[in-house]
Amino acid sequence: MKKDSFEAYIYLKPLILAFEKAANEKEAKGMKAYMLNQFEFYGIKTPQRDALVKSFLKIYRIQQYNELEKVVKYMWSQKEREWQYAAIDLLASHITLWKASSIKLIQYCLINKSWWDTVDGIGSDWLTKYFTLYPEQILPVTKHWNVSKNIWLQRSSILFQRSYKKKTNTQLLSDYILQHQSSKEFFIQKAIGWALREYSKTNPEWVLAFIAENKIAPLSKREAIRRIMLNK
Repeated sequence: MKKDSFEAYIYLKPLILAFEKAANEKEAKGMKAYMLNQFEFYGIKTPQRDALVKSFLKIYRIQQYNELEKVVKYMWSQKEREWQYAAIDLLASHITLWKASSIKLIQYCLINKSWWDTVDGIGSDWLTKYFTLYPEQILPVTKHWNVSKNIWLQRSSILFQRSYKKKTNTQLLSDYILQHQSSKEFFIQKAIGWALREYSKTNPEWVLAFIAENKIAPLSKREAIRRIMLNK
């Protein structure tokens, strides 16, 4: 085992033991099937996993960013999916150590072991915090992601504003959606619909006008107007 991995392992040993003790083979099979057999699981349900991670983080804190990065990458390398979920919690809980360069670690996690669960978890727990700390990074980072060939970076560029409400940059939202309006990728079509649906809570008129003026996939349109139709 490499030195960095060994150090991360030693730090995480109490959580490793807690996860192993809480493992449930029957639940693990169900979780694996739900995720289309792409990942292994301990079989720890979310409330119990959250409690274990929270208890661990109350006691075991990291003091340096380089150590934090090593631990997150070690967690990301583990086969059980609970480790990626725990890594999202761990990095978010150490926000005081973040740097502008932390976007490199965030992107690493977005494009490795990628699926909707971790990508959207990163969007909720990391991206909102990161772009609040470093707003000057919004345009260069999300523009790069939007034109990349990686669907998970594309999805993140479309969805990163979903909690912004009145602070939403509608020009960026429009530009990033239209860049992929012809995409056949399910997760991109869903992202477009989700982003529009969330903004419809703040400005339904803008969303309806956008849909009327631009051709987007039927799936995206259904998702976008769902809340508007429910409120009629």
